Parts: sequence; structure tokens; C-alpha cells
Amino acid sequence: MNKIFIKILILFFLITNQSIAEENIMILKLKDGDVKIELFEDIAPNHVKRIKELANSGTYDNVVFHRVIDGFMAQTGDVKFGNSESKDFDLRRAGMGGSDFPDLKQEFNSLPHDRGTLSMARSQDPDSANSQFFICFQPAPFLDRQYTVFGKVIEGMEFVDKIKRGDQNNNGSVTDPDKIISFKSQ
Repeated sequence: MNKIFIKILILFFLITNQSIAEENIMILKLKDGDVKIELFEDIAPNHVKRIKELANSGTYDNVVFHRVIDGFMAQTGDVKFGNSESKDFDLRRAGMGGSDFPDLKQEFNSLPHDRGTLSMARSQDPDSANSQFFICFQPAPFLDRQYTVFGKVIEGMEFVDKIKRGDQNNNGSVTDPDKIISFKSQ
């Protein structure tokens, strides 16, 4: 009887762990292909909750990569001014907006800003992250413990590498930028 109970318990944990893992996998559709992202709910729970809420409601769909610096990162997520299908779209103001939700308190952690890391953009105020985020092209250790890392690309980084770069002399501002086609839970 105890062996059967233990086997059932093990099976339960395997199924539960698999479903928890799957609910933290997101698909970011870009013009060149799909990017699979793992979110770190245990490390940055409030940021992950916000990303999931905005993504699964379609809020990130058609949002441009307004700031892309070769060898550094691609920034997106301005759902107010950066949605190319919205009446409020203004490429000159993209990067200045956020969602209607309140800003988030920082959840800085010890995860490094490696290639493929997703991290929240913010102003000078550590508690000002809202909807904007960036994906690192290369390691950026100078950002460690100063920005909230909330996820990592686990497949499709080659498609992130194809995002149109911005003007190096203009802080990475992009004219005719690429955009998120969709961003949803798997």
C-alpha cells in the first residue's frame, strides 16, 4: 500500500511541476520566427505576473522595438506610444510610456544579464518598471542587480538577433522598427 501511495505522490509531483513549468513559457512571435521564453516566477513574481497579464491580453501585439543597440540589447514594451496599430502611436515618444497599471517595485536579483536575458526597463527610479523590457544580445554585467531580470530566451535567439538595429549616434532609436507580432503563453 505504501509503495502505491508513493508512486501516486511522485506522479502527482511530476505532473504538477510540468504544468508549472509550462505556464511560465511564453512565445514571442517576431517577423523572422518564434522565440521561446522562460519566465522566472520564483525570482521576480510581480514582474512575471505583469508580463503575463499584458502579453496574454494582447497588449504587446504590434508594439515596436523602439531602441535597439547592436552588441547590447533590443528594447520594446511601450504599450502606450509604441503600439503601431494604436491611435496613440508616436515613434518619437516610444519609450516614454507604459501601461495603465501602477509601476512595479524592483525585484532585483542575482541572475546575470547574459545573452538572451529579459529584464525590465525603468527610469532612474528603481521602482519605475511598468511594461517596457529589453532582451540582451550580449552579456551586460554592468546592469546586474540594478534591473529586474525576469526571464530568458530558451529557443529562437537567432530571431532576436535579426531585429532591426537603431542609430548608434541616437541612443539606438530605430526608424521603421520591427515589432512584436504576438506575445502569449505557450
